[in-house]
Amino acid sequence: MTAEERYKITSNDYTDILVEYNRNTRIFDRFPNSTPHIMNDRFAVLYIPVGQLTSRSISQFGYSIIPAVFGLNSERSLEASNIIRLRRLPTFNLRGEGVLLGFIDTGIDYTNPIFTHADGTTKIMALWDQTIESDKYPVPYYYGTQYLADDINQALKSNNPYDIVPSKDDIGHGTMLAGIAAGNEVPASDFSGVVPDSDLIIVKLKQAKTSIMNFYVLPEGVIGYQENDIMWGVQYVVEHARSLHRPVVICIGVGSSQGSHDGRGALSSLLSVNGNFPGVAVCIAAGNEGNSRRHFYAEIDKDIGYSTVELNVGDNEPGFSMELWGTAPNTYSIDILSPAGEYIPRIAESLRVNRDISFVFEKTTITIDYQMVESATGDQLIIMRFRNPTPGIWRFQVYGRGDLRSTFNIWLPMGKFITENTYFVQSDPYTTITSPGNSLIPITVTAYNPDNNTLYQRASRGFSRINVVKPEIAAPGVNIQAPTLDHGFTNMTGTSAAAAHAAGAAAIIFEWGIVKGNYPGIDTVEVKKFMIRGADKNPGLVYPNRDWGYGILDVYNVFDILRVEFQRVTPR
Repeated sequence: MTAEERYKITSNDYTDILVEYNRNTRIFDRFPNSTPHIMNDRFAVLYIPVGQLTSRSISQFGYSIIPAVFGLNSERSLEASNIIRLRRLPTFNLRGEGVLLGFIDTGIDYTNPIFTHADGTTKIMALWDQTIESDKYPVPYYYGTQYLADDINQALKSNNPYDIVPSKDDIGHGTMLAGIAAGNEVPASDFSGVVPDSDLIIVKLKQAKTSIMNFYVLPEGVIGYQENDIMWGVQYVVEHARSLHRPVVICIGVGSSQGSHDGRGALSSLLSVNGNFPGVAVCIAAGNEGNSRRHFYAEIDKDIGYSTVELNVGDNEPGFSMELWGTAPNTYSIDILSPAGEYIPRIAESLRVNRDISFVFEKTTITIDYQMVESATGDQLIIMRFRNPTPGIWRFQVYGRGDLRSTFNIWLPMGKFITENTYFVQSDPYTTITSPGNSLIPITVTAYNPDNNTLYQRASRGFSRINVVKPEIAAPGVNIQAPTLDHGFTNMTGTSAAAAHAAGAAAIIFEWGIVKGNYPGIDTVEVKKFMIRGADKNPGLVYPNRDWGYGILDVYNVFDILRVEFQRVTPR
């Protein structure tokens, strides 16, 4: 990648291919006319002419090369997590000083006073806006514009700050999350972020390219972010924190129902690698798919050899994709019965299958791909992309072949990527954690209502597809006070609000451990263990469980347990 070629990163005349190349650049030769952009020793992004992304691309190159698309995971919390109680102790008045919080989201309203220090200077150490093209891009990312604290401070002194730093959060989601975690205290509005003394690194994600949105049959105009742009954002936050020699907590408030739901995708892998670094913690929203009826699970009855799946497609559904993941080593195949009674006979399993199916009496077309051995997981994937689907009940018979248990999961898209009236008739609310929430190392956070200690009804539920415990912790996420774009406050609900709250709690642990020198090498895994040990548990439940993980976040209890441990091991 050169500066002259960087226009391909944002141009809709080129599409993005995400390659796990592992320093073997000969892999790039599989993609003619591509421009490689090296991300790190493991991953690279290739930009190819948009016409080379066709309905056969999965069959030709594999499922994992096409970046997944992610959406937003949200729509009096300090007392609930006992943070106020902790602040009242003079030796534990931990407010995040010396710790950075990184948000990779919709940007931030940097003009809001809750993101400034007492002297009026910004708390934002760096802001990478991927949507603004200029020659001030961060090297070696080659796109967007980087604004450092000096740039933002200059803008804040101006009567027209956006003439100097034109980055805006037009949606408000990133501003809300940053405010929940690190906003200044505003006594008149009874508001305070979890760690008001923390500083920030912000990445504003660019909208996914039209070619990628169309490939996955996502609705026109919906907000979506590409996997590779999020990965660049993660790398940017970690590298900038290192340059400042400060610990950082990364908060991910976006999610996707695409992928294997087992933590083995590209973004999930990158977050797990970075979460293992000392001084880096990662908190991820679990998602809001628990009661959306967009997940199906079954074990195929060996006596009849198949299971029946019923899918209700709502009126005015323009199209969608659907992914079936079958557990190896068995193999899987399907047949299709449309609402009008047109029958597509069983499509036999094969190493690779790619078929475009049209219906005689309906406008529906379906592109079906079989990946017998999906490259990242080794399991079988059947992906179906529907265009102009006929409303009504679609029936699929899923056949299994093999000597072991034949189990499979099917996921529909999350959030606004599909209409609410398209759902499985016999759905399963579990195993609905959105990617990258199934990542092994990061802390996955679900949401609960602190007013009555009930789980947020739409929260995604665990475990992962391979039974890794997710989520690990529950944090306040219902009617949480958050800043608005008019510098007021409103209530926010969703697991991304809970993830922001937990990220603030992780910053408290980092301040105690790293900034104050009590536990200098702490990383995500150890932060997670501290949170689990201090979690409040309902005596009537068994932990861990698929709804609550290990229990409710209690920061005071984390340090109360640490105090006891230190007294036990410290010589008198």
